[in-house]
Amino acid sequence: MVASSRFTLQWKAGASDSGKLLREFLKEKEISSTALTDIKFKGGSIEANGRDVTVRYCLSEGDLVSVAFPPEEPSEGIRAEGIPLVIVYEDDYLIVLNKPAAMSTIPSREHPSGSLANGLVGYYEKIGLRATAHIVTRLDRDTSGLVLVAKHRHVHHLLSKQQKSCEVKREYEAFAEGEFKEQSGTIEQPIGRKSDSIIEREVRPDGQYACTRYQVMGECGRLFSRVRLRLETGRTHQIRVHLAYIGHPLLGDDLYGGDVALIRRQALHCRWISFYHPFLLKEMSFEAPLPGDMAALLKEHCF
Repeated sequence: MVASSRFTLQWKAGASDSGKLLREFLKEKEISSTALTDIKFKGGSIEANGRDVTVRYCLSEGDLVSVAFPPEEPSEGIRAEGIPLVIVYEDDYLIVLNKPAAMSTIPSREHPSGSLANGLVGYYEKIGLRATAHIVTRLDRDTSGLVLVAKHRHVHHLLSKQQKSCEVKREYEAFAEGEFKEQSGTIEQPIGRKSDSIIEREVRPDGQYACTRYQVMGECGRLFSRVRLRLETGRTHQIRVHLAYIGHPLLGDDLYGGDVALIRRQALHCRWISFYHPFLLKEMSFEAPLPGDMAALLKEHCF
């Protein structure tokens, strides 16, 4: 797939758009005022029927409106790296990736290279796309599974709005210690940063509202339970904190009290993601099978 330097969108004005100012029309298409400013001053363009116009242009039915966003500059803080990526789906607007464990989503002080973002910038260089890594859904370094990425700033804007309104849905599979008394349930407990840590979170009265729904899929003796989870909110370490709070920490999650004898990372995998594609105008969903380390645990202890 070869990308062009400028991301361009086109619409045909309908009868209900006749007499409407282009500014109003573009607002209805969710082009933000910030984006319009960038288009005006940073090398973009707005055309009607092939001619440059301003946002004060008055539309007529049948007008062909074209908006070209300015070329993006890759982030200076993210170095391009030739990291192999597991691409589950890709089109001109977005990518769905299957991230392995032991890979950060973005660079950090502790892990300045080798991240998913470094790999994305390297991939974009390869296909000729001038963009930075617009990651919509992040995963902890040691959590595996599906990640949604926008290829352009405007696409990121649209998908982030969906995420904030809980329209981007994700389902996780986890191995949690012990046997659950209830086979399904909802954990509603506020989560905040632990006062003596910059990393660790905890359930605390002054935290942010957090809601996790779970369903036990099976039990592997008394070693662990196989659990499917869906988040109603997206707090940092939410699943890890909530399961530890009810006495079932994730296997391998030593930060929150999990046993590391069977696996050396938290046994958590984002297995399913669903969202509304803002340009193909349809619901899309994708699945990723359990990674090798978690699948091996099931085979050894549960079958």
